[in-house]
Amino acid sequence: MPSIADEARIVFENIADRGAGLFHPTLRLGVAGLSRAGKTVFITALVHNLLHGGRLPVFEAQSSGRISRAYLEEQPDDAVPRFQYEEHLRAILEDRVWPQSTRAISQLRLTVEYESASGWMRFLSPGKLSIDIVDYPGEWLLDLPLLEKDFATFSAESLERARLPSRERMAQPFLDVLATIDLEAVADETTSQRLSSTFADYLRACRQDRTALSTLPPGRFLMPGDLEGSPALTFAPLPVEPGRVYPKGSYGAIHARRYEAYKTVVVRPFFRDHFARLDRQIILIDALQAINAGPEAVQDLETALSDILACFRPGRASWLGSLLTPRIDRILVAATKADHLHRTSHQRLENIVRRLVDGAVERAKLSGAQTDVAAMAAVRATHEATVSDKGETLPVIVGTPIEDEEIAGQRFDGRTETAVFPGDLPEDPSRILRAREDGIGALDPLTFVRFRPPRLERTAEGATLSLPQIRLDRALQFLMGDRLA
Repeated sequence: MPSIADEARIVFENIADRGAGLFHPTLRLGVAGLSRAGKTVFITALVHNLLHGGRLPVFEAQSSGRISRAYLEEQPDDAVPRFQYEEHLRAILEDRVWPQSTRAISQLRLTVEYESASGWMRFLSPGKLSIDIVDYPGEWLLDLPLLEKDFATFSAESLERARLPSRERMAQPFLDVLATIDLEAVADETTSQRLSSTFADYLRACRQDRTALSTLPPGRFLMPGDLEGSPALTFAPLPVEPGRVYPKGSYGAIHARRYEAYKTVVVRPFFRDHFARLDRQIILIDALQAINAGPEAVQDLETALSDILACFRPGRASWLGSLLTPRIDRILVAATKADHLHRTSHQRLENIVRRLVDGAVERAKLSGAQTDVAAMAAVRATHEATVSDKGETLPVIVGTPIEDEEIAGQRFDGRTETAVFPGDLPEDPSRILRAREDGIGALDPLTFVRFRPPRLERTAEGATLSLPQIRLDRALQFLMGDRLA
């Protein structure tokens, strides 16, 4: 749990934020993604479409013409790195490559001037809303539940997961080292480093495409940054007994202390300085990869969503309580890469994600915060067509696969546009869930290749058109439409 000092600081900063909001309305939007779900692309597309008046028919403030101007401003937090919008946009537009995913927190302020939809408000001064976009790895969200768990609880849960059939092979090198440890023996630093490194290797293996697992705390083990090699990241779960005090300097004592240091050095500052100050949150997931990887990956994704949504459990509370707890009142879970499917499967993907989120909300006992789901592509890399095959008409997607992508032995050169039949998702989302619950194998696999960003058309004057999208407008309407009314 946050310390008394942390709570006092959260109260002070929330009061300051809300006081400033009376004179300069601000919306702090958290953007997090699990396992390369495309949050950098999402932020870049969001900003580009608002700056350049992109076609966003469901985003009412834009489609009705009430947004008069959008522009970037200096961000409010000088200690947080700036989201490199221009660099990421250049990669998409000029190089036609996807930008590198960000591995730490960053921020960007986009200010929107608009005319109110309310009749009497139109006669007052134009509205202005600053949107502070806070970009951070989704794995950091999975760390927040650790604040309420001691080392014994964390260890028991981690070791139980490591021994699951879907994980045990990847965890075996770590489990082999763990089997040699005497918890009461004086800790050897080299052995502690082996424990930590094999545990981190196991977590990294779990999130590879073929397994696509999502519940992988501690998150900084996957992206250590400048903390790599520090004691706060040199620990591993151990089969310790709850409530037992281990001798000073022993493995049981050292690793428990370092786990607590991880919470103090890594998790609490993120909660205090960033998470507790957010107003809205979008969580991007690669549900297609999990579905393709099989029932274990789907179940693990739901577990991850439950753990994440539990962080938002307080929702709206009393006036005083809202100063102490996360104030996020809208959460969108978005399945990305909808452009990898024909439009006939877009709603099916959304229905599957809705079933997963509904189950996660129930398990997390979430109330107060409004949740929604979307199947979207912030940048649409494909278009649709039909092909005839043996007298049958098949819906396909057409795009330029990235160089060295391969389907059925055909390797692509990165320049040639290709039609791909990706397969169909089931109409009934319960088929995905039954496959998970009955322990049977995955459904017919989908055919995925990674496509290059689209080549954008230009107007007669040479201006680049806005980035094409699928349901990005719906996401924006849910996340900020009410604040631009």
